[in-house]
Amino acid sequence: MSPAVNTFGLALPDYPWEAMAPYLAKASEHPGGAVNLSIGTPVDPTPALVQDALSAAANAPGYPTVHGTLALREAIAGWFQRRRGVAGLDPRDVMPTVGSKELVAWLPLLLGLKPGDVVVRPKVAYPTYDIGATLAGVTSVATDSLDELDAATRARVRLIWVNSPGNPTGSVRDAESLRSLVAQAREIGAVVASDECYAELGWGEWDVQRGGNPVPSILDPRVSGGSHDGLLAVYSLSKQSNLAGYRAAFVAGDPALMANLVNSRKHAGMIVPYPVQEAMRVAVGDDAHVEAQKDLYRGRRERLVPALRGFGLDIRNSDAGLYLWSTAGEDTWTTVARLAGLGIVVGPGVFYGEAGNGFVRVALTGTDERIDAAVSRLTA
Repeated sequence: MSPAVNTFGLALPDYPWEAMAPYLAKASEHPGGAVNLSIGTPVDPTPALVQDALSAAANAPGYPTVHGTLALREAIAGWFQRRRGVAGLDPRDVMPTVGSKELVAWLPLLLGLKPGDVVVRPKVAYPTYDIGATLAGVTSVATDSLDELDAATRARVRLIWVNSPGNPTGSVRDAESLRSLVAQAREIGAVVASDECYAELGWGEWDVQRGGNPVPSILDPRVSGGSHDGLLAVYSLSKQSNLAGYRAAFVAGDPALMANLVNSRKHAGMIVPYPVQEAMRVAVGDDAHVEAQKDLYRGRRERLVPALRGFGLDIRNSDAGLYLWSTAGEDTWTTVARLAGLGIVVGPGVFYGEAGNGFVRVALTGTDERIDAAVSRLTA
């Protein structure tokens, strides 16, 4: 991709999704219209109790706090204990963020990383991890194991991104895998930041509502050893509560790191609006709407999986989250084009790193009517 250079000389790659325009146009020509399963934008209504909380807090003439209200932070700490197996989290070590993407993009800079430092991210990953390294002027390295790095590179690692459940692959790291990574990170003095925004959407062995195990958090005592030193957990309510439009997320973990992040964000004016904080407080306190939304996604997934397989796609990983990581054993763009011919738009695996070549990401974020349309076209 050609770099886009702004007036200050910062070169960033072009936004990748612009490359999808011709495939979206082709899919739109289908008699039944396009079924866009390329991006993970929620399509179901925001829960009424959350909308009511936002409305009730609409009279907000004063500035909100960067750290978040105590009531919100206590609600998030309660959520960690109730849903993630993390007991005793101090509300002081919690902070709301303007969605999780902005934190991913700015965390290397906020942590004070300097040229020469290394940020590690998964081999197949959300592009914003690399953007965050670029904004801070540091090096990004793609690997799923620190053991793959040479000694010189490993010594320069200052931040390790974990994404479990992963986007786009849907892979889940179990507690032992995370514990081992935390031990290695602590040996070299690196921070582990865990992007966990799909944690409520486990399937199969990770489907709690069907007798499975909960997806472990980086703050889980089985992983952390009872200490949150050097650890940050990042979570978003966009997926579990259909709050993408609210930009509602939070970060929690290491007391020293959290105090520094709060202070830095105060200076930068990175603040979640008070009405959104109230909506978040209500959302994290209610489990029923989360499980109802998961039921919708489960049903869509159960219809799409056999249809994609019948079309010739092999579904890999996809143990949790909103995506089916699929390959037809051919070039990514060939698969994208074939599906566009059926009026179905999917995400190209190459957007997520070189290791994504040959794959496509199929999202569950379509209405029931659109999912059924996709199933009909795939099985015709």
